[in-house]
Amino acid sequence: MPKIRMAVLALAAAAALAPATAGAKVVKQDAAGFVTRDTVTVETTPRETWMALISPAKWWNEAHTWSGDPANLSITPQAGGCFCERIPEVETKGDVGLAGSVQHMVVVHAAPDKALRMRGALGPLQSEAVTGVLTIALAEVEQGTAITFEYVVGGYMRYEVPPIAEAVDGVMSQQLAGLAALLGPVDAPAEENAGEEGADAEAAGADDPAEDEADAPSEKKPSVEEAFGDLSDGA
Repeated sequence: MPKIRMAVLALAAAAALAPATAGAKVVKQDAAGFVTRDTVTVETTPRETWMALISPAKWWNEAHTWSGDPANLSITPQAGGCFCERIPEVETKGDVGLAGSVQHMVVVHAAPDKALRMRGALGPLQSEAVTGVLTIALAEVEQGTAITFEYVVGGYMRYEVPPIAEAVDGVMSQQLAGLAALLGPVDAPAEENAGEEGADAEAAGADDPAEDEADAPSEKKPSVEEAFGDLSDGA
C-alpha cells in the first residue's frame, strides 16, 4: 500500500476515535484545498480559555505528536512565535543522544482573550507543498466562552482531497475536544436540539454549506473574522 494512502488511513483511524464537537465539519473543499470548522462552548472566561489555549501540553492529544508526549509542546503567543515540539535525546551505548525539534506552526497574529492565528501544515500535510492557516476564535457567551477552530488548507498535495479533509477535520475536532475537556464543556440541550434541526436543514440544502454556516447562531459559531475585527480585512 502506498505510504501516502497509509498516512491518510492512519489519520482517519485516529480521528474516528475523537469525540465530536458542536458544528464540526468540512465547510468547503475543491481541487485546491479545503476548510474545516469546529466549535465548542466551555465554562471558563475568555482569559482562562486563552491561558489554556497557549498551553498545548495540557490538552493536545499525544497520538498527534512526533515525540509521543504532549509535554514537549509549546506555543509562544506573539507574532513569529513558534508552535513547536521538542524531541528528547535518546541515549544508546554507542552514541550520545541529540535532541530534535519540530515546528508545527508559526504564530502570525495573537489577540489575547480573542483569537490566535497560526500558519503551518500539520501532521502528514507537512510533507506536502501546501500551506495551512489555523484561526482559533474565542467569543464570550452566556455560558462561558465559545471556541472555534477554523483550518484553511490549500496548495499541491499528493492526497485525494475528500478523505484527507475529513481526516484532518476529525483530528482538529479531537484537539478541540481535548481543550474543552480541560476547561469544562457546556452541556446545552438547546444546542443539541438546534444541532438536530441543523442536520435536517443541511440535508435540505447540502449544495451550499457556506449558507448553513452564515445562518448559524453567532453564539454557537463565533466568526473568525469578527474575532480580528477590521484587522482581518484588506491587506
